[in-house]
Amino acid sequence: MSALRPAFDVAGGLVAPDVAIPELCAPGCAALARLFQGGEASSVEIVTAHLDQIDALNPAHNAIVTLRDRKDILADAVAADEARMRGAAQGPLAGLPVAFKDLQPTKGLRTTFGSPLFADFIPEEDSLTVARVKAAGAIVIGKTNTPEFGLGSHTYNTVFGATRNAFNPALSAGGSSGGAGVAVALRMLPVADGSDFGGSLRNPGAFNNVFGFRPSLGRVPNVPAKDAFFGQFSTDGPIARTVEDLATLLSVLAGYDPRSPIASADEGFRYEDRLDGAEALTPKVAWLGDLGGRLPTEPGILDICEAALRAMEPAGWRIEPLTPAFDFAALWRAFVTLRGLAALGSHGRYRADAGGYARLKPEMRWEIEQAEKLSADDIAAAALVRSAWRETALALLERFDALALPTAQVFPFPVEWDWPKAIAGQAMDSYHRWFEVAAPGSMSGFPVVNLPTGFASDGRPMGVQLIGRPRADLELLRIAAAYEAAAPRTG
Repeated sequence: MSALRPAFDVAGGLVAPDVAIPELCAPGCAALARLFQGGEASSVEIVTAHLDQIDALNPAHNAIVTLRDRKDILADAVAADEARMRGAAQGPLAGLPVAFKDLQPTKGLRTTFGSPLFADFIPEEDSLTVARVKAAGAIVIGKTNTPEFGLGSHTYNTVFGATRNAFNPALSAGGSSGGAGVAVALRMLPVADGSDFGGSLRNPGAFNNVFGFRPSLGRVPNVPAKDAFFGQFSTDGPIARTVEDLATLLSVLAGYDPRSPIASADEGFRYEDRLDGAEALTPKVAWLGDLGGRLPTEPGILDICEAALRAMEPAGWRIEPLTPAFDFAALWRAFVTLRGLAALGSHGRYRADAGGYARLKPEMRWEIEQAEKLSADDIAAAALVRSAWRETALALLERFDALALPTAQVFPFPVEWDWPKAIAGQAMDSYHRWFEVAAPGSMSGFPVVNLPTGFASDGRPMGVQLIGRPRADLELLRIAAAYEAAAPRTG
């Protein structure tokens, strides 16, 4: 078994990289919000600390892109301080710095989608995610890096280059929310938004030792979305260093909007207000491992993930190895079919411009061209497989509180790679085959959370993902909070 260094330090926070952490960058967003709203720290002080941290660390990691001018940011912070002193109502993110994933249209702020086709694009309206975070009082400082159109779980593009891992800049940050994961891990941001189609909140969480939460389908509406009825995989969600922070941002992002055809009704409560007592939970978890040998996995990953789960047994957790009776090869084929269909619906229009189409990353062109070959029978068969998997997962979740899988099949890899071409000697036949492990969670539509599990002996981070019951986002957050409370500490 590979040597394991736990994910948490003795003080209860995530183990930080070997960098200085300014006092006002150490807490997460919920703790900082309490300091701000209590008058113990001003927005100017909080924002300045994070901008200084960005100045110190971002050149080596390239997580934050399109950073606004400091004087404009601080003018917004001054306004937040003045509003608090006037006694104005304060939102849950009031006075705190945020940077949106560069897939989120942000009014008046360059938004590139990581693509040379949009290198100079300035949106005229905010996405719903941006609008909700702004309404919660946050101070917008810039954007976080993403691969082109969020395609692939390794963050690099021709506009800004590659984002480098928080713990080792020579390695990948994961993706597609890689900029967000690194910025949160390095205390450049107290919390960050991301999005997830095939692991894009989970994988950078694992690669940078932070939490990433993929909400239930429809919990966080995507608006605007011209492909709304195709958009049944990708969902926005939070990346954070604590479960309380995950819950705080999820409360801001979630809620019904009639412009989204799959939006969930409002829950009627804030998630962070319902975490009390979670440390006493003793969930029963099915450990699915590598799906009975289906998933090639870099040596050490299964050991680290299972060890992290087994470490919870003294706290009452029950861990049971299980290989579901399901055709996972068929599930992967269905995922590829439906992902290609979504890519065609979202980006197939670029085919009309030969010059622009040629500038798209090869993986996007491959998705579109493969999808153009699909028949109605192909699409119908994929939908049936997806439904069958949902029924299988639902039955398992009548026996278990969560299903556990490794978050990734490889540890962070060299940042210069396009993507891993082989795992454990098995060739990867597509740019996304190496994160096949994310497909069961995405195909279910259920909530999924990445739990940081610690580090291999060479210092590379990893995580384990838990799939929860349908629409039981709070239940899964509470299980994550129980893990956070009881996981072994260093020091």
